Amino acid sequence: MRVALVQFDFSAEEPFTDRIGRMSSMAVAQRGADLVVLPELWPNGGFTYDNWQQTAQPIDGEVVQAMRACARALGCHLHAGSFVERHADGSLTNTSVLLDGEGSTVAVYRKVHLFGFGEGEPKLMSAGTDVVVAKCEIGNIGLTTCYDLRFPELYRRLVDNGAELVVVPAAWPEARIDHWSVLARARAIENQMVVVAVNTAGTHGGKRMGGRSVVIDARGVVLAEAGTDEQVITAEIDLSAVSSWRHDFPVLPDRRL
Repeated sequence: MRVALVQFDFSAEEPFTDRIGRMSSMAVAQRGADLVVLPELWPNGGFTYDNWQQTAQPIDGEVVQAMRACARALGCHLHAGSFVERHADGSLTNTSVLLDGEGSTVAVYRKVHLFGFGEGEPKLMSAGTDVVVAKCEIGNIGLTTCYDLRFPELYRRLVDNGAELVVVPAAWPEARIDHWSVLARARAIENQMVVVAVNTAGTHGGKRMGGRSVVIDARGVVLAEAGTDEQVITAEIDLSAVSSWRHDFPVLPDRRL
């Protein structure tokens, strides 16, 4: 399975519709991949809180419709990163949508762990409550987002629900980028699963993003890693190797809860 990670760079000054168009072009250019993954909150900005009310979308609004068209053009699964979703009651969530090659929704995940210590996401958004594993023809894909990476118990739940590969779209700042790299590799090693972690580039709300998107196999080997600027990285993943490694080095059955 070939995965493509789009490490997107944008600023708050870039018009919303222009940003959707540019991301669509970058995504569609990844033809030949089996799974294309975009970063967290690329339509809205990870730390540009003042934009969220204005740019929030319903679950089938402009952002998701554009991504459905991209998935159909690609003919493969597309994880559309995440966006600020506005619900009928006016509440907001940090929402990810996984689409298949026909543009149909395979799974929806709303970020469980909200970053900000009482400000930012926790102040402006509602937390999701569901642990989501999408069981589709390309494999069992667990869905998480950014700050979730710091909570290993979520990834254990994903393993228990059958995940072989976990996607982590993020808007992770440069100031803590070493944590990003260590935690992504730890989640892969301790759960014997593939981790596909896609960060943003550029500056959001005055915070420099860290880039360094990465693909890590179930043994903890880094298969591809980005720099800090906008770029696309690809990697070939053998998901059958996940079950083989779990069989050959059976750590997970030795858990004691």
